[in-house]
Amino acid sequence: MGINMQVFPKGREDPKRMIKRFVRKCKKEGFLREVMERQSYTKPSEIRRIKKKKRQKVLKKLREEYEASMRD
Repeated sequence: MGINMQVFPKGREDPKRMIKRFVRKCKKEGFLREVMERQSYTKPSEIRRIKKKKRQKVLKKLREEYEASMRD
């Protein structure tokens, strides 16, 4: 994978806060999602189907926002 994440303490920062920053940083980089994806093989057709579903969800949200702005 080759991802090296580091978090250094800021001054007298609490270790729990530092762990929280580390987890947030991992989520932002998509590290945990990538690990989960690599755990098992996903067929190309399944990947296309998932992408299509996500695309439709985004388009639906944008369409609803557009229609709401047109009504106002």
